[in-house]
Amino acid sequence: MKLIVGLGNPGRDYVNNRHNAGFKCVDLFAREHGISLTQRGARSKLGTGEVANTRIAVAKPQTFMNLSGEAVAALVRRYKLSPEDILVIHDDLDLPLGKIRIREKGSSGGHNGLKSIIARLGTRDFPRIRVGISPAESSDGAAAPEVDAIEHVLSDFTDAEKTVMRVVYLKV
Repeated sequence: MKLIVGLGNPGRDYVNNRHNAGFKCVDLFAREHGISLTQRGARSKLGTGEVANTRIAVAKPQTFMNLSGEAVAALVRRYKLSPEDILVIHDDLDLPLGKIRIREKGSSGGHNGLKSIIARLGTRDFPRIRVGISPAESSDGAAAPEVDAIEHVLSDFTDAEKTVMRVVYLKV
C-alpha cells in the first residue's frame, strides 16, 4: 500500500485558495484513476484503488493545514505504512507559480503542514511534491512584489493563475 496525501484546508471558504494546491492535485489524481474520495477516517477524506498494480490510498486531511500531521500519523497507523510509502503534495511559497519540485526527503522549508507531519512522524524522510504558488513576475520582468505570506496562501488564485495551475495539476 502506498499513500498520497494532498495538503490543504477543509471547507468551502478555502476551496480555491493557493494553500489548497495539494488538495487540487489529489482530486485530479483520484478522478483520473477512478478513486472516489468519499470515505472518512483517520481525520481525512480518503479513497483507495489500484494504480500500476499497486494498492493506493489517496487522502485529504480535514484537520486544517497546521495540524496535517495528526491526520497523516493516523493514516500511517491505519494502513501500517513506513514514511517512504507516503507522498505528500503541498503548496510552496518559495517556488514561482506553476513550478514543481520533487524531493525524497527534507526539512519543512517553513511550511506549517510539513512541520506538523515531521513532528508527528518523527522523521523528515518522506517524499514530497512541492507546487509553486509565489507571486509571478510582472509582464515587464520586474520582480514579484513582496506579499504577506499568510494573506497570500489563503487568497484565491486569479483567473490567469488558475490557467497556469490547471496545467500544473495535470503534471503532478
